[in-house]
Amino acid sequence: MDLQILPLAITMMAGPQIMSAIILVTTRRPVRVSLAFLLGVAVAVTVGVTVTRGIFALVGGDDSIGGHGSGSVEKIVQIALVILLIAAALKNYVKRETIEPPHWLGTLMDADPRKALTTGFLVIVLMPSDIVVMLTVGAHLDQHDLGVGGALPFIAATVLIAALPLLVLVLFHRRAVRVMPAVRTWMNTHSWLINIICCLVFIALIL
Repeated sequence: MDLQILPLAITMMAGPQIMSAIILVTTRRPVRVSLAFLLGVAVAVTVGVTVTRGIFALVGGDDSIGGHGSGSVEKIVQIALVILLIAAALKNYVKRETIEPPHWLGTLMDADPRKALTTGFLVIVLMPSDIVVMLTVGAHLDQHDLGVGGALPFIAATVLIAALPLLVLVLFHRRAVRVMPAVRTWMNTHSWLINIICCLVFIALIL
């Protein structure tokens, strides 16, 4: 897997995904619920990439959409992702005064490992931007005749990004315990700005 695809792992954890990880490290059992969350993310990305790789395999290699091969499909998916990110950035800016984090994020404060696992899975498979990214990865694997094993660096990078809040907690426990709640509050009140910044960074990575 080349470096053009690998940075898209950052996109996988944009918005509510990374906010979920931060909230979970501020709960009463941060390590247990965070590990369950990471497992959910890992399973979701693995399943998603496997499914999208299978879709492009069924479409048919060199005889795929439009007869231009899966490389063209990959470019189309990437363009679609850029359009989606631009639309998301504009929406966040226009509605910045009223945008609030999803209500379900607040319920994570009382999450147990089972709920954290479910959340980690669902924040990947239900996010349109993540679906488009996994389609891009699936097209890339098909174009280069790689199996799902070829996506392991992408999967690992996604899980690593999801694990950053937990790693900060483990490495800088005292400071993290004090700082993380403030970070959570700031992200809740500035979610629109975070979303816009993420969108712009990801557009730059794709282009």
